[in-house]
Amino acid sequence: MNRVLRFLLPVIAIAFLFSASATEVSAQDILRKILKRMDDNNKSLTSLKGNIKMSKFNAQLGENDLTEGDVSYLPGRSDKQIFVRIDWAKPVVEHLAIANGQYVLYRPRTKQAIVGKVDSAKGNSKSGGALAFMSMSKDQLSANYDVKYAGEETVSSGVNTFHLILTPKTATTYKSADLWVDANGMPVQAKIVEKNNDTSTILLSNIQRNATIKTGVFKISPPKDVKIVQG
Repeated sequence: MNRVLRFLLPVIAIAFLFSASATEVSAQDILRKILKRMDDNNKSLTSLKGNIKMSKFNAQLGENDLTEGDVSYLPGRSDKQIFVRIDWAKPVVEHLAIANGQYVLYRPRTKQAIVGKVDSAKGNSKSGGALAFMSMSKDQLSANYDVKYAGEETVSSGVNTFHLILTPKTATTYKSADLWVDANGMPVQAKIVEKNNDTSTILLSNIQRNATIKTGVFKISPPKDVKIVQG
């Protein structure tokens, strides 16, 4: 997976986190209650701010890369309507913004900004199964996944959550996805497991729900001496 797609993964995971629904997924009472809370959270969510961690594990090499930063998010009915801004602080300062179906990845250290369409990123065969979540609707999620309740767990941020395992009903490029949902129905962690057992995990913490976010936050204007590269 190339570096542009690597840094689009958190956006995909975020879109996936807040598109999950409670539509006829399971007959189990406990699972229905969890998914109902997720639906209620999804319907009332107008914005989100918080901290974000992305952990990418290479199963072949046994190596784990951790990236940390801040995220701002405005939901939409499709990938072309969502607004996402991620400011990575560790280990390298980088800025990613998605608005109106376009993305900008600005790297101050190399004086380079990569720009492109989210649609183009989704179509890349190297993107892995996680990219499929970007365009999935609620009905598609319930139709395409078997959802299993795996119990209560505490994520690394200290939040108590319900752990859900989502298995694709049809063949795809990834094996499964996991969601960790808090007591209010807010998904705080997502993990994508690819067929080669590589994983990408996104953790949200210090969440500010329905905070005021100006749309100007989602526009990145690099300095004039920055090289613009088409992604």
